[in-house]
Amino acid sequence: MKPQEIIAKKRDGEILSRQEINAFIRGVTDETWADYQTSALLMAMFMSGLAQEEQNALTEAMLNSGERLNFSEIDVPLADKHSTGGVGDKTSLIIAPIAAACGIFVPMISGRGLGHTGGTLDKLEAIRGYNVNLSTEEFKETLKTCGFAMSGQTAKIAPADKKLYALRDATATVESIPLIVASIMSKKLAEGLDALVLDVKTGSGAFMQNLDNAKNLAAALCQTGNAFGVKTEAVISDMNQPLGKFVGNALEVFECVKILRGEIDKQMHQTLELSIELAARMLILCGVEKTVQSSKFKVQSVLDSGAALEKFRQNIECQSGAAEICDNPETLLDKNLIEVEIKTEKTGFIVEIDAGAIGESISRIGGGRIKVEDKIDFAVGYECVKKLGDRVKSGETLGVIFCRNKTQTHLIYEKLANAYKIDDEKPSGKIKLIKEII
Repeated sequence: MKPQEIIAKKRDGEILSRQEINAFIRGVTDETWADYQTSALLMAMFMSGLAQEEQNALTEAMLNSGERLNFSEIDVPLADKHSTGGVGDKTSLIIAPIAAACGIFVPMISGRGLGHTGGTLDKLEAIRGYNVNLSTEEFKETLKTCGFAMSGQTAKIAPADKKLYALRDATATVESIPLIVASIMSKKLAEGLDALVLDVKTGSGAFMQNLDNAKNLAAALCQTGNAFGVKTEAVISDMNQPLGKFVGNALEVFECVKILRGEIDKQMHQTLELSIELAARMLILCGVEKTVQSSKFKVQSVLDSGAALEKFRQNIECQSGAAEICDNPETLLDKNLIEVEIKTEKTGFIVEIDAGAIGESISRIGGGRIKVEDKIDFAVGYECVKKLGDRVKSGETLGVIFCRNKTQTHLIYEKLANAYKIDDEKPSGKIKLIKEII
């Protein structure tokens, strides 16, 4: 089966057989397909789309290109949460210990941040000593001991995805929903899960800024997960402003620990609300609770009792991190940073926040990556003092930059100030964090 025959068939809008898709992924993995041939088929898939059977076949072929984790000896429900990425998106660090405290095991294989969105691994590495590069055996042992483990993707899990993602990025085919679904689900299915909760973001700081596109992606992800026997549900959440109080790796971990400790202020409420929603959905999918109400009560109880915080402490110790942050979260903060306030010159109500611009600004001063090889400064970041709908007066502080020097401030001050739109009239209606459940 020649590559050009498969390419031509998809170019002409025909449906590829399972055998043809398997041949494609095999060729990508063993490098018998040249990059230009792979790129040509990716573009044909982008332009012609994939039928449901093609999408499932592609996901399965990518899944089978590598190893699957085997947790057959673990006799408790296995679940995970995946987010499509946003600004200040830190809920994994709260959801995993909550789920573990409720009797669910969470084998979380996570990624790093790129562009304006943050990555869970980068946040974890802001904890001194925390090891995100676990071997398969270390991962299993941590899971059994703590109830959750967090590690990076190994080269043996869905190796075809790594090659395809790099080519999609270089050939402007990243936005294809079928290709996004295959990429996400091939890795998640390799975890051997019973249940998966998806947080699909929409808005100015999301990959899918359009709500209809976010719904389509959520539906496709759920269909694929359920087709492979993993109970899957998606929460579509708002990303028209950064989630919670802080943006930046150490600052976001600080916020999570404060929430787990029950020390919550107004700006942290959205982080808590979304974490409870996602964790509650996970409990229902795993059969631990039957209703949303009882599930949220259970989640709140392990937060109030400190059980979730203790699970987080246990995990940090298991993964060689500095667990004293659970007692003194201020140790996460770098006292050598300078703080620069973003002031408003207007009086009125905040009607719009460009979350993407805030994420990009923090990346520019080292808080994220513009290129994959970029090094991260875990300490720098941003505090969201004012949120959507808040009334502000001229001269008030909208946010605070935490940076190394004044030069960094000059790079981003104007962009951050312009991220806020202030109007005389208050926005109508309540800002809805949870848009829809799919």
